[in-house]
Amino acid sequence: MSVNTPVPETLCPISRAEAVVGDRWTVLVLRELFMGSHRFDEIQAQTAGTPQMIATRLKRLEADGLVARRAYSERPPRYEYHLTPKGDAFYSVVLALRAWGETWCKSKEEGLAVVYTHTTCRHPAGLGPLCAHCGEPLRRGELISTPSDAYAAERKARRDAFKGGRGADPDQ
Repeated sequence: MSVNTPVPETLCPISRAEAVVGDRWTVLVLRELFMGSHRFDEIQAQTAGTPQMIATRLKRLEADGLVARRAYSERPPRYEYHLTPKGDAFYSVVLALRAWGETWCKSKEEGLAVVYTHTTCRHPAGLGPLCAHCGEPLRRGELISTPSDAYAAERKARRDAFKGGRGADPDQ
């Protein structure tokens, strides 16, 4: 943990993990990084967080070693954000949250927001943590994600609304 994230006065690993990633905006920022968004405005558009909220979370994730910032423009200074091995290790947690959300937070009629194809066996992976077809553990590098038409439209609408309305990029 970094100096930015207070260490809970407990040996409980859940409490300590919650201190690093235990708020809505941090989890949404991590979701976007896993979905391939790397630039500040892309992350902000899909999370609907304020520039200050997103900047704060990215700085904290960087300080805690989950995210690395890489310059892609010198004038003006602009950065992309990429997961470190520590951040990448959070993927199994994201898969578990996805499975729980798909199972308990929406109707089955809505269908899956994202269908994962397991590249190892080339079949739909299901909700994990093991592939529904071959039984192998699901790993980020072995999955192809395909958003449903409805979810793709939702993400496009957020991106378009963001571009049309707000979007100051404080690019720290």
